[in-house]
Amino acid sequence: MFHISRWKRFTTASNVTRALALSAVLALPSLADAKTITAVMHADLRTPGMMTTAYIVRDFGYMIYDTLLAEDSSFKIQPQMAEYKISDDKLTYTFTLRDGLKWHDGAPVTAEDCVASLKRWGKVDGMGQKLMDFTAGIEATDDKTITLKLKEPYGLVLESIGKPSSLVPFMMPKRLAEAPTDKPVPELIGSGPFRFVPAEFQPGVKAVFEKNKDYVPRKEPPSWTSGGKVVKVDRVEWITMADAQTAVNALQSGDIDFMEAPSFDILPVLEGNPDLKIETLNKLGYQTLGRMNFLLPPFDNVKVRRAAFMALNQKDVLDALVGNPKYYKVCGAVFICDTPLASDVGSQSLVKGDGMAEAKKLLAESGYDGTPIAIMAPGDVVTLKAQPIVAAQLLREAGFKVDVQATDWGTVVSRRTSQKPVKEGGWNMFFTNWVAADVINPVVNVSVGGKGTKGGWFGWSEDAKVEGLRDAFARASTPDEQKKIAVDIQKEVYDQVIYIPLGQWFGPSAWRKSLSGVLDGPATPIFWNIDKSE
Repeated sequence: MFHISRWKRFTTASNVTRALALSAVLALPSLADAKTITAVMHADLRTPGMMTTAYIVRDFGYMIYDTLLAEDSSFKIQPQMAEYKISDDKLTYTFTLRDGLKWHDGAPVTAEDCVASLKRWGKVDGMGQKLMDFTAGIEATDDKTITLKLKEPYGLVLESIGKPSSLVPFMMPKRLAEAPTDKPVPELIGSGPFRFVPAEFQPGVKAVFEKNKDYVPRKEPPSWTSGGKVVKVDRVEWITMADAQTAVNALQSGDIDFMEAPSFDILPVLEGNPDLKIETLNKLGYQTLGRMNFLLPPFDNVKVRRAAFMALNQKDVLDALVGNPKYYKVCGAVFICDTPLASDVGSQSLVKGDGMAEAKKLLAESGYDGTPIAIMAPGDVVTLKAQPIVAAQLLREAGFKVDVQATDWGTVVSRRTSQKPVKEGGWNMFFTNWVAADVINPVVNVSVGGKGTKGGWFGWSEDAKVEGLRDAFARASTPDEQKKIAVDIQKEVYDQVIYIPLGQWFGPSAWRKSLSGVLDGPATPIFWNIDKSE
Protein backbone atom coordinates (compact mmCIF):
# COMPACT_ATOMS: atom_id res chain seq x y z
CA MET A 1 0.00 0.00 0.00
CA PHE A 2 1.28 3.48 -0.87
CA HIS A 3 2.27 5.50 2.24
CA ILE A 4 0.56 8.89 2.15
CA SER A 5 3.33 10.66 4.05
CA ARG A 6 5.85 9.63 1.42
CA TRP A 7 3.48 10.60 -1.36
CA LYS A 8 3.32 14.14 0.00
CA ARG A 9 7.08 14.27 0.33
CA PHE A 10 7.51 13.40 -3.34
CA THR A 11 5.19 16.09 -4.68
CA THR A 12 6.11 19.58 -5.78
CA ALA A 13 3.99 22.69 -5.34
CA SER A 14 2.65 22.34 -8.88
CA ASN A 15 1.33 18.87 -8.06
CA VAL A 16 -0.23 19.48 -4.64
CA THR A 17 -3.82 19.44 -5.87
CA ARG A 18 -3.36 16.15 -7.69
CA ALA A 19 -1.44 14.74 -4.74
CA LEU A 20 -4.28 15.47 -2.37
CA ALA A 21 -6.80 13.85 -4.71
CA LEU A 22 -4.63 10.78 -5.04
CA SER A 23 -3.98 10.65 -1.32
CA ALA A 24 -7.68 10.44 -0.64
CA VAL A 25 -8.09 7.58 -3.08
CA LEU A 26 -5.02 5.70 -1.89
CA ALA A 27 -6.30 5.93 1.67
CA LEU A 28 -9.33 3.77 0.83
CA PRO A 29 -9.41 0.66 3.02
CA SER A 30 -7.93 -2.54 1.63
CA LEU A 31 -7.28 -5.97 3.07
CA ALA A 32 -4.46 -5.63 5.57
CA ASP A 33 -2.95 -8.99 4.68
CA ALA A 34 -3.56 -8.79 0.92
CA LYS A 35 -0.57 -9.31 -1.35
CA THR A 36 -0.83 -6.26 -3.62
CA ILE A 37 1.04 -5.09 -6.71
CA THR A 38 0.89 -1.33 -7.19
CA ALA A 39 1.63 -0.22 -10.76
CA VAL A 40 1.89 3.06 -12.63
CA MET A 41 0.75 2.37 -16.18
CA HIS A 42 1.60 4.28 -19.35
CA ALA A 43 -1.72 6.15 -19.27
CA ASP A 44 -4.63 6.67 -16.92
CA LEU A 45 -7.80 4.61 -17.24
CA ARG A 46 -11.00 6.55 -17.87
CA THR A 47 -13.42 4.54 -20.06
CA PRO A 48 -12.57 0.85 -19.53
CA GLY A 49 -15.78 -0.46 -21.10
CA MET A 50 -15.26 1.33 -24.42
CA MET A 51 -14.18 -0.54 -27.55
CA THR A 52 -11.10 1.44 -28.50
CA THR A 53 -7.58 0.86 -29.76
CA ALA A 54 -6.11 2.66 -26.71
CA TYR A 55 -3.64 0.25 -25.11
CA ILE A 56 -4.69 1.08 -21.56
CA VAL A 57 -8.12 -0.33 -22.44
CA ARG A 58 -6.49 -3.41 -24.01
CA ASP A 59 -4.46 -3.86 -20.81
CA PHE A 60 -7.66 -3.58 -18.78
CA GLY A 61 -9.24 -6.20 -21.02
CA TYR A 62 -6.51 -8.72 -20.32
CA MET A 63 -7.10 -8.28 -16.59
CA ILE A 64 -10.78 -9.23 -16.54
CA TYR A 65 -11.56 -10.94 -19.87
CA ASP A 66 -10.27 -14.04 -21.62
CA THR A 67 -9.93 -15.05 -25.29
CA LEU A 68 -10.85 -18.12 -27.31
CA LEU A 69 -7.33 -18.39 -28.74
CA ALA A 70 -3.99 -16.75 -27.95
CA GLU A 71 -0.55 -16.27 -29.47
CA ASP A 72 2.60 -17.76 -27.94
CA SER A 73 6.22 -16.59 -28.15
CA SER A 74 6.76 -18.62 -31.33
CA PHE A 75 3.98 -16.63 -33.06
CA LYS A 76 1.79 -19.75 -32.97
CA ILE A 77 -1.91 -19.60 -32.16
CA GLN A 78 -2.85 -21.79 -29.20
CA PRO A 79 -6.17 -22.81 -27.61
CA GLN A 80 -7.15 -20.61 -24.65
CA MET A 81 -10.86 -20.75 -23.78
CA ALA A 82 -11.52 -23.20 -26.60
CA GLU A 83 -9.98 -26.05 -28.59
CA TYR A 84 -10.47 -25.89 -32.37
CA LYS A 85 -10.79 -28.09 -35.45
CA ILE A 86 -10.64 -27.15 -39.15
CA SER A 87 -12.53 -29.05 -41.84
CA ASP A 88 -10.66 -30.63 -44.74
CA ASP A 89 -12.04 -28.07 -47.19
CA LYS A 90 -10.86 -25.22 -44.90
CA LEU A 91 -14.37 -23.74 -44.84
CA THR A 92 -15.58 -24.74 -41.35
CA TYR A 93 -13.89 -23.92 -38.04
CA THR A 94 -15.29 -25.55 -34.91
CA PHE A 95 -14.42 -24.21 -31.45
CA THR A 96 -15.25 -26.20 -28.30
CA LEU A 97 -15.21 -24.38 -24.95
CA ARG A 98 -13.15 -26.00 -22.23
CA ASP A 99 -14.63 -26.96 -18.87
CA GLY A 100 -14.72 -24.67 -15.86
CA LEU A 101 -15.42 -21.33 -17.57
CA LYS A 102 -17.55 -18.94 -15.51
CA TRP A 103 -18.40 -15.27 -15.75
CA HIS A 104 -17.55 -13.17 -12.71
CA ASP A 105 -21.23 -13.14 -11.73
CA GLY A 106 -21.18 -16.94 -11.47
CA ALA A 107 -23.03 -17.78 -14.70
CA PRO A 108 -21.45 -20.35 -17.03
CA VAL A 109 -19.77 -19.17 -20.22
CA THR A 110 -21.77 -20.37 -23.23
CA ALA A 111 -21.15 -20.57 -26.95
CA GLU A 112 -23.91 -17.99 -27.49
CA ASP A 113 -21.94 -15.53 -25.35
CA CYS A 114 -18.86 -16.10 -27.46
CA VAL A 115 -20.69 -15.80 -30.78
CA ALA A 116 -22.11 -12.45 -29.68
CA SER A 117 -18.64 -11.33 -28.54
CA LEU A 118 -17.04 -12.28 -31.87
CA LYS A 119 -19.76 -10.45 -33.78
CA ARG A 120 -19.26 -7.35 -31.61
CA TRP A 121 -15.50 -7.42 -32.22
CA GLY A 122 -16.02 -8.07 -35.93
CA LYS A 123 -17.90 -4.79 -36.30
CA VAL A 124 -15.11 -2.52 -35.10
CA ASP A 125 -11.70 -4.20 -35.44
CA GLY A 126 -9.96 -4.02 -38.81
CA MET A 127 -8.81 -7.63 -38.74
CA GLY A 128 -12.21 -8.69 -37.43
CA GLN A 129 -13.99 -6.79 -40.19
CA LYS A 130 -11.87 -8.54 -42.81
CA LEU A 131 -12.61 -11.93 -41.25
CA MET A 132 -16.34 -11.16 -41.30
CA ASP A 133 -16.08 -10.22 -45.00
CA PHE A 134 -15.06 -13.83 -45.65
CA THR A 135 -17.51 -15.37 -43.16
CA ALA A 136 -20.76 -16.97 -44.32
CA GLY A 137 -22.06 -17.49 -40.81
CA ILE A 138 -21.13 -17.99 -37.18
CA GLU A 139 -23.43 -19.69 -34.67
CA ALA A 140 -23.65 -21.62 -31.43
CA THR A 141 -24.53 -25.21 -32.35
CA ASP A 142 -24.79 -26.19 -28.66
CA ASP A 143 -23.84 -24.69 -25.28
CA LYS A 144 -20.13 -25.36 -25.79
CA THR A 145 -19.67 -25.37 -29.57
CA ILE A 146 -19.10 -22.40 -31.89
CA THR A 147 -19.21 -23.04 -35.64
CA LEU A 148 -17.72 -20.54 -38.09
CA LYS A 149 -18.34 -21.14 -41.80
CA LEU A 150 -16.47 -19.30 -44.54
CA LYS A 151 -17.55 -18.23 -48.02
CA GLU A 152 -14.12 -19.24 -49.31
CA PRO A 153 -10.87 -20.39 -47.69
CA TYR A 154 -9.24 -17.63 -45.64
CA GLY A 155 -5.80 -18.16 -44.18
CA LEU A 156 -6.01 -15.74 -41.24
CA VAL A 157 -8.95 -17.10 -39.25
CA LEU A 158 -6.94 -18.31 -36.26
CA GLU A 159 -4.54 -15.34 -36.40
CA SER A 160 -7.54 -12.98 -36.28
CA ILE A 161 -9.30 -14.61 -33.33
CA GLY A 162 -5.99 -15.06 -31.50
CA LYS A 163 -4.56 -11.60 -32.21
CA PRO A 164 -2.71 -10.34 -29.13
CA SER A 165 -3.15 -6.60 -29.27
CA SER A 166 -5.20 -3.52 -30.08
CA LEU A 167 -8.89 -4.48 -30.34
CA VAL A 168 -8.54 -7.99 -28.95
CA PRO A 169 -11.56 -10.31 -29.34
CA PHE A 170 -12.28 -10.55 -25.63
CA MET A 171 -15.24 -12.69 -24.57
CA MET A 172 -18.09 -11.23 -22.51
CA PRO A 173 -21.67 -12.24 -21.63
CA LYS A 174 -24.11 -12.06 -24.54
CA ARG A 175 -26.25 -9.35 -22.92
CA LEU A 176 -23.17 -7.10 -22.76
CA ALA A 177 -21.73 -8.07 -26.12
CA GLU A 178 -24.98 -7.02 -27.78
CA ALA A 179 -24.75 -3.48 -26.35
CA PRO A 180 -23.98 -0.66 -28.84
CA THR A 181 -20.31 -0.62 -29.82
CA ASP A 182 -20.07 3.17 -29.68
CA LYS A 183 -20.86 3.27 -25.95
CA PRO A 184 -19.17 1.66 -22.92
CA VAL A 185 -20.63 -1.70 -21.95
CA PRO A 186 -22.97 -1.25 -18.97
CA GLU A 187 -21.19 -3.85 -16.77
CA LEU A 188 -17.54 -4.84 -16.64
CA ILE A 189 -17.90 -8.59 -16.28
CA GLY A 190 -15.55 -11.11 -17.84
CA SER A 191 -14.33 -14.62 -17.16
CA GLY A 192 -10.64 -13.74 -16.85
CA PRO A 193 -8.06 -14.14 -14.08
CA PHE A 194 -8.91 -10.88 -12.28
CA ARG A 195 -12.14 -9.18 -11.25
CA PHE A 196 -12.58 -5.43 -11.55
CA VAL A 197 -13.56 -3.62 -8.32
CA PRO A 198 -15.99 -0.84 -9.37
CA ALA A 199 -16.37 0.53 -5.82
CA GLU A 200 -12.69 1.56 -5.78
CA PHE A 201 -12.53 2.93 -9.33
CA GLN A 202 -11.63 6.60 -9.69
CA PRO A 203 -11.47 7.42 -13.42
CA GLY A 204 -8.07 8.81 -14.27
CA VAL A 205 -6.75 8.18 -10.75
CA LYS A 206 -7.03 4.58 -9.56
CA ALA A 207 -8.26 1.17 -10.76
CA VAL A 208 -8.29 -1.96 -8.60
CA PHE A 209 -8.42 -5.63 -9.54
CA GLU A 210 -8.78 -8.67 -7.31
CA LYS A 211 -7.83 -12.25 -7.98
CA ASN A 212 -10.68 -14.24 -9.53
CA LYS A 213 -10.70 -17.27 -7.24
CA ASP A 214 -13.08 -19.12 -9.57
CA TYR A 215 -10.76 -18.87 -12.57
CA VAL A 216 -9.41 -22.21 -13.81
CA PRO A 217 -6.09 -21.66 -15.61
CA ARG A 218 -4.89 -23.81 -18.46
CA LYS A 219 -2.20 -26.33 -17.50
CA GLU A 220 0.38 -25.19 -20.07
CA PRO A 221 3.10 -22.77 -18.93
CA PRO A 222 2.42 -19.13 -19.79
CA SER A 223 3.83 -17.82 -23.06
CA TRP A 224 2.94 -14.31 -24.21
CA THR A 225 -0.87 -14.18 -23.93
CA SER A 226 -1.30 -17.96 -24.09
CA GLY A 227 -1.02 -20.76 -21.55
CA GLY A 228 -1.86 -20.84 -17.87
CA LYS A 229 -2.92 -17.49 -16.41
CA VAL A 230 -2.05 -18.23 -12.78
CA VAL A 231 -2.63 -15.28 -10.45
CA LYS A 232 -0.18 -15.27 -7.53
CA VAL A 233 -1.26 -12.06 -5.74
CA ASP A 234 -4.51 -10.90 -4.18
CA ARG A 235 -4.79 -7.44 -5.72
CA VAL A 236 -3.38 -5.25 -8.45
CA GLU A 237 -3.79 -1.48 -8.14
CA TRP A 238 -3.16 0.87 -11.06
CA ILE A 239 -2.27 4.30 -9.72
CA THR A 240 -2.00 7.37 -11.95
CA MET A 241 0.99 9.65 -11.33
CA ALA A 242 1.10 12.17 -14.12
CA ASP A 243 4.36 13.62 -12.85
CA ALA A 244 7.13 11.26 -14.00
CA GLN A 245 9.56 12.24 -11.26
CA THR A 246 6.99 11.53 -8.58
CA ALA A 247 6.47 8.04 -9.98
CA VAL A 248 10.22 7.42 -10.19
CA ASN A 249 10.68 8.50 -6.58
CA ALA A 250 7.85 6.20 -5.50
CA LEU A 251 9.36 3.27 -7.38
CA GLN A 252 12.78 3.79 -5.86
CA SER A 253 11.39 4.08 -2.34
CA GLY A 254 9.27 0.95 -2.70
CA ASP A 255 5.92 2.70 -2.51
CA ILE A 256 5.02 1.37 -5.94
CA ASP A 257 6.19 -1.91 -7.45
CA PHE A 258 6.01 -1.44 -11.20
CA MET A 259 6.36 1.42 -13.68
CA GLU A 260 5.38 0.59 -17.23
CA ALA A 261 6.91 3.49 -19.15
CA PRO A 262 9.59 5.52 -17.36
CA SER A 263 10.90 8.40 -19.43
CA PHE A 264 14.08 7.70 -21.36
CA ASP A 265 16.00 10.50 -19.68
CA ILE A 266 15.48 8.95 -16.24
CA LEU A 267 16.59 5.43 -17.23
CA PRO A 268 20.25 5.95 -16.18
CA VAL A 269 19.09 6.78 -12.65
CA LEU A 270 16.90 3.68 -12.46
CA GLU A 271 19.61 1.45 -13.93
CA GLY A 272 21.87 2.49 -11.07
CA ASN A 273 19.45 1.28 -8.40
CA PRO A 274 20.31 -2.31 -7.34
CA ASP A 275 16.74 -2.88 -6.12
CA LEU A 276 15.24 -2.38 -9.58
CA LYS A 277 15.11 -4.37 -12.79
CA ILE A 278 14.91 -2.60 -16.17
CA GLU A 279 13.76 -4.65 -19.15
CA THR A 280 12.08 -4.16 -22.53
CA LEU A 281 9.11 -6.49 -22.31
CA ASN A 282 7.87 -5.87 -25.86
CA LYS A 283 10.91 -7.01 -27.84
CA LEU A 284 9.22 -6.15 -31.15
CA GLY A 285 8.92 -2.50 -30.21
CA TYR A 286 6.47 0.17 -31.28
CA GLN A 287 5.74 2.17 -34.40
CA THR A 288 4.90 5.81 -33.73
CA LEU A 289 2.74 7.55 -36.33
CA GLY A 290 0.72 10.55 -37.36
CA ARG A 291 -2.88 10.32 -38.54
CA MET A 292 -4.82 12.99 -40.42
CA ASN A 293 -8.56 13.57 -40.61
CA PHE A 294 -9.63 12.95 -44.23
CA LEU A 295 -13.11 14.39 -43.66
CA LEU A 296 -12.13 17.99 -42.82
CA PRO A 297 -10.16 20.70 -44.63
CA PRO A 298 -7.33 20.98 -45.30
CA PHE A 299 -6.41 17.26 -45.19
CA ASP A 300 -9.36 16.29 -47.37
CA ASN A 301 -7.01 17.49 -50.14
CA VAL A 302 -4.38 14.86 -51.01
CA LYS A 303 -1.97 17.57 -52.23
CA VAL A 304 -2.03 19.16 -48.79
CA ARG A 305 -1.50 15.77 -47.17
CA ARG A 306 1.53 15.18 -49.38
CA ALA A 307 2.99 18.54 -48.44
CA ALA A 308 2.65 17.64 -44.75
CA PHE A 309 4.16 14.21 -45.39
CA MET A 310 7.23 15.73 -47.05
CA ALA A 311 7.69 18.18 -44.18
CA LEU A 312 7.94 15.49 -41.50
CA ASN A 313 10.92 13.25 -40.80
CA GLN A 314 11.52 10.39 -38.43
CA LYS A 315 14.83 11.35 -36.87
CA ASP A 316 13.59 14.66 -35.48
CA VAL A 317 10.60 12.88 -33.93
CA LEU A 318 12.64 9.99 -32.51
CA ASP A 319 15.35 12.25 -31.12
CA ALA A 320 12.69 14.20 -29.22
CA LEU A 321 10.66 11.15 -28.19
CA VAL A 322 13.49 8.79 -27.22
CA GLY A 323 16.83 10.57 -27.57
CA ASN A 324 19.04 7.52 -27.08
CA PRO A 325 19.57 5.69 -30.42
CA LYS A 326 19.86 2.47 -28.40
CA TYR A 327 16.10 2.58 -28.04
CA TYR A 328 14.98 3.67 -31.52
CA LYS A 329 15.30 2.87 -35.22
CA VAL A 330 14.66 5.09 -38.25
CA CYS A 331 12.43 2.76 -40.26
CA GLY A 332 10.56 3.49 -43.49
CA ALA A 333 8.74 0.14 -43.50
CA VAL A 334 4.99 0.47 -43.00
CA PHE A 335 4.96 -3.15 -41.76
CA ILE A 336 7.97 -2.84 -39.40
CA CYS A 337 11.66 -3.24 -40.14
CA ASP A 338 13.40 -6.61 -39.93
CA THR A 339 10.24 -8.54 -40.81
CA PRO A 340 9.34 -10.50 -43.97
CA LEU A 341 7.16 -7.64 -45.25
CA ALA A 342 9.66 -4.83 -44.65
CA SER A 343 10.27 -2.40 -47.54
CA ASP A 344 11.68 1.11 -47.91
CA VAL A 345 9.52 1.96 -50.95
CA GLY A 346 8.25 5.54 -50.82
CA SER A 347 9.91 6.41 -47.53
CA GLN A 348 12.95 8.44 -48.64
CA SER A 349 11.93 11.82 -47.24
CA LEU A 350 10.86 10.27 -43.92
CA VAL A 351 14.11 8.42 -43.34
CA LYS A 352 16.52 10.93 -44.86
CA GLY A 353 14.76 14.11 -43.71
CA ASP A 354 15.30 15.84 -47.05
CA GLY A 355 11.73 16.74 -47.98
CA MET A 356 11.26 20.29 -46.64
CA ALA A 357 11.93 22.12 -49.90
CA GLU A 358 9.52 19.85 -51.72
CA ALA A 359 6.96 20.30 -48.93
CA LYS A 360 7.00 24.09 -49.38
CA LYS A 361 6.62 23.70 -53.14
CA LEU A 362 3.74 21.23 -52.85
CA LEU A 363 1.92 23.36 -50.29
CA ALA A 364 2.18 26.42 -52.54
CA GLU A 365 0.72 24.38 -55.42
CA SER A 366 -2.04 22.75 -53.36
CA GLY A 367 -4.34 25.74 -52.96
CA TYR A 368 -3.95 25.63 -49.18
CA ASP A 369 -5.92 28.59 -47.81
CA GLY A 370 -4.30 28.91 -44.39
CA THR A 371 -6.80 26.75 -42.50
CA PRO A 372 -5.15 26.04 -39.11
CA ILE A 373 -4.16 22.45 -38.43
CA ALA A 374 -5.69 21.45 -35.09
CA ILE A 375 -3.27 18.98 -33.54
CA MET A 376 -4.27 17.20 -30.34
CA ALA A 377 -1.26 17.18 -27.98
CA PRO A 378 -1.62 14.99 -24.87
CA GLY A 379 0.74 16.05 -22.09
CA ASP A 380 0.11 13.20 -19.65
CA VAL A 381 1.66 10.29 -21.57
CA VAL A 382 5.44 10.36 -21.80
CA THR A 383 5.49 8.42 -25.09
CA LEU A 384 3.10 10.85 -26.81
CA LYS A 385 4.34 14.27 -25.71
CA ALA A 386 7.05 14.88 -28.31
CA GLN A 387 5.36 13.93 -31.57
CA PRO A 388 2.79 16.75 -31.84
CA ILE A 389 5.33 19.40 -30.79
CA VAL A 390 7.96 18.33 -33.34
CA ALA A 391 5.35 17.92 -36.07
CA ALA A 392 3.91 21.36 -35.39
CA GLN A 393 7.35 22.94 -35.72
CA LEU A 394 8.06 21.16 -39.03
CA LEU A 395 4.61 21.93 -40.45
CA ARG A 396 4.99 25.62 -39.60
CA GLU A 397 8.37 25.64 -41.34
CA ALA A 398 6.67 24.25 -44.46
CA GLY A 399 4.08 27.06 -44.38
CA PHE A 400 1.16 25.58 -42.47
CA LYS A 401 -0.71 27.42 -39.76
CA VAL A 402 -0.85 25.13 -36.74
CA ASP A 403 -3.00 25.12 -33.60
CA VAL A 404 -1.47 22.81 -31.00
CA GLN A 405 -4.24 21.99 -28.54
CA ALA A 406 -2.93 20.81 -25.17
CA THR A 407 -5.02 18.03 -23.68
CA ASP A 408 -4.67 14.61 -22.04
CA TRP A 409 -4.66 11.18 -23.67
CA GLY A 410 -8.08 10.23 -22.31
CA THR A 411 -9.54 13.24 -24.09
CA VAL A 412 -7.71 12.34 -27.31
CA VAL A 413 -9.16 8.83 -27.17
CA SER A 414 -12.71 10.18 -26.88
CA ARG A 415 -12.32 13.22 -29.12
CA ARG A 416 -10.73 11.39 -32.06
CA THR A 417 -14.05 9.59 -32.57
CA SER A 418 -15.68 12.91 -33.52
CA GLN A 419 -16.35 13.67 -37.18
CA LYS A 420 -17.56 17.20 -36.42
CA PRO A 421 -15.80 20.40 -37.54
CA VAL A 422 -12.88 21.54 -35.40
CA LYS A 423 -14.88 24.38 -33.85
CA GLU A 424 -17.42 21.79 -32.65
CA GLY A 425 -14.88 19.44 -31.08
CA GLY A 426 -13.34 17.87 -34.16
CA TRP A 427 -9.65 17.66 -35.05
CA ASN A 428 -7.17 17.57 -37.93
CA MET A 429 -4.29 15.44 -36.66
CA PHE A 430 -3.24 13.23 -33.78
CA PHE A 431 -0.33 10.94 -32.99
CA THR A 432 -0.23 7.53 -31.42
CA ASN A 433 1.88 4.40 -31.06
CA TRP A 434 1.18 0.87 -32.22
CA VAL A 435 2.99 -2.17 -30.90
CA ALA A 436 4.67 -3.98 -33.78
CA ALA A 437 2.15 -6.83 -33.57
CA ASP A 438 -0.60 -4.37 -34.54
CA VAL A 439 1.06 -3.19 -37.75
CA ILE A 440 3.02 -6.24 -38.89
CA ASN A 441 0.82 -7.08 -41.91
CA PRO A 442 -1.82 -5.34 -44.06
CA VAL A 443 -4.79 -7.05 -42.42
CA VAL A 444 -3.96 -6.39 -38.77
CA ASN A 445 -2.71 -2.85 -39.49
CA VAL A 446 -5.91 -0.77 -39.28
CA SER A 447 -3.99 2.40 -40.14
CA VAL A 448 -3.69 1.27 -43.77
CA GLY A 449 -7.41 0.60 -44.12
CA GLY A 450 -9.53 2.42 -46.67
CA LYS A 451 -13.11 1.85 -45.47
CA GLY A 452 -13.78 5.53 -44.80
CA THR A 453 -16.74 6.22 -42.55
CA LYS A 454 -18.08 2.71 -43.12
CA GLY A 455 -16.05 1.01 -40.44
CA GLY A 456 -12.70 2.73 -40.97
CA TRP A 457 -10.28 3.79 -38.26
CA PHE A 458 -10.24 7.35 -36.88
CA GLY A 459 -9.32 9.71 -39.71
CA TRP A 460 -11.60 7.72 -42.02
CA SER A 461 -9.39 7.33 -45.09
CA GLU A 462 -11.37 5.99 -48.04
CA ASP A 463 -9.34 4.05 -50.60
CA ALA A 464 -10.88 1.24 -52.68
CA LYS A 465 -7.49 0.30 -54.11
CA VAL A 466 -5.91 -0.40 -50.75
CA GLU A 467 -8.96 -2.40 -49.62
CA GLY A 468 -8.71 -4.54 -52.74
CA LEU A 469 -5.04 -5.12 -52.07
CA ARG A 470 -5.76 -6.11 -48.46
CA ASP A 471 -8.26 -8.70 -49.73
CA ALA A 472 -5.63 -9.99 -52.17
CA PHE A 473 -3.13 -10.28 -49.32
CA ALA A 474 -5.62 -12.30 -47.30
CA ARG A 475 -6.07 -14.70 -50.23
CA ALA A 476 -2.35 -14.97 -51.08
CA SER A 477 -0.98 -18.48 -50.72
CA THR A 478 2.79 -17.88 -50.72
CA PRO A 479 5.17 -15.54 -48.86
CA ASP A 480 6.39 -14.12 -52.19
CA GLU A 481 2.83 -13.17 -53.16
CA GLN A 482 2.26 -11.59 -49.77
CA LYS A 483 5.48 -9.57 -49.99
CA LYS A 484 4.62 -8.20 -53.46
CA ILE A 485 1.14 -7.16 -52.33
CA ALA A 486 2.50 -5.59 -49.13
CA VAL A 487 4.91 -3.46 -51.21
CA ASP A 488 2.02 -2.32 -53.42
CA ILE A 489 0.03 -1.38 -50.31
CA GLN A 490 2.98 0.59 -48.93
CA LYS A 491 3.22 2.51 -52.22
CA GLU A 492 -0.47 3.45 -51.95
CA VAL A 493 -0.17 4.37 -48.27
CA TYR A 494 2.64 6.83 -49.01
CA ASP A 495 1.14 8.11 -52.26
CA GLN A 496 -2.22 8.94 -50.66
CA VAL A 497 -0.70 9.66 -47.22
CA ILE A 498 -3.11 7.29 -45.53
CA TYR A 499 -0.89 7.61 -42.47
CA ILE A 500 2.67 8.63 -41.62
CA PRO A 501 4.96 6.11 -39.90
CA LEU A 502 7.43 8.11 -37.81
CA GLY A 503 9.84 5.40 -36.71
CA GLN A 504 10.29 2.40 -34.47
CA TRP A 505 11.17 2.55 -30.78
CA PHE A 506 11.59 0.26 -27.81
CA GLY A 507 10.29 1.11 -24.34
CA PRO A 508 11.75 -0.47 -21.20
CA SER A 509 9.67 -1.03 -18.07
CA ALA A 510 11.01 -0.90 -14.52
CA TRP A 511 10.03 -2.88 -11.43
CA ARG A 512 11.30 -3.74 -8.01
CA LYS A 513 13.14 -7.02 -7.66
CA SER A 514 10.58 -8.08 -5.07
CA LEU A 515 8.47 -8.95 -8.14
CA SER A 516 9.20 -12.20 -9.96
CA GLY A 517 7.65 -13.89 -12.98
CA VAL A 518 7.08 -10.76 -15.08
CA LEU A 519 6.19 -11.97 -18.59
CA ASP A 520 7.26 -10.47 -21.91
CA GLY A 521 5.23 -10.28 -25.11
CA PRO A 522 3.61 -7.96 -27.65
CA ALA A 523 0.77 -6.93 -25.29
CA THR A 524 2.51 -6.13 -22.04
CA PRO A 525 2.29 -5.61 -19.15
CA ILE A 526 0.21 -8.57 -18.05
CA PHE A 527 -0.09 -9.33 -14.35
CA TRP A 528 -0.73 -13.05 -14.09
CA ASN A 529 2.30 -15.20 -13.18
CA ILE A 530 3.81 -12.31 -11.17
CA ASP A 531 4.57 -13.01 -7.53
CA LYS A 532 5.67 -10.54 -4.88
CA SER A 533 7.95 -11.22 -1.95
CA GLU A 534 7.37 -9.23 1.19
